[in-house]
Amino acid sequence: MFAVIKTGGKQYRVAANDVLKIEKVSGEVGDIVEIGQVLAHGEGENVVIGAPLVEGAIVAAEIVAQGKSRTVIAFKKRRRQNSRRKIGHRQLLTTVRISEILTGGAKPSKKAAAKAEAKEDAPRKEKAAPKKAKAEDAAAE
Repeated sequence: MFAVIKTGGKQYRVAANDVLKIEKVSGEVGDIVEIGQVLAHGEGENVVIGAPLVEGAIVAAEIVAQGKSRTVIAFKKRRRQNSRRKIGHRQLLTTVRISEILTGGAKPSKKAAAKAEAKEDAPRKEKAAPKKAKAEDAAAE
């Protein structure tokens, strides 16, 4: 199943588990954000097109990272002495992973956020345990 969403003044064709960079969305890494501006959704021959939006359709996405794009430089020079301008710009971006495409007014599940927290907590505990064991072994000797 795919959906066409509108965010940041741009349109994207997305499917489940797609990773894309969109303009800045407020939130922490691991948060679930809802994108409510769904222009179309469907699968194969069954495509629903909104006028302009599809009622009750939501795309749930998990924030993977917050960052900036590369620098874009606008340089203007005229034929006169000391007549030039150099301006740079870095757009703020959010990398998101599309978790679900929901229709009929359904709400997104919180499974994606729970999985991310579990993955982050597990390695930290494993790394901390061997250090304590080494310290205890050194004290015993």
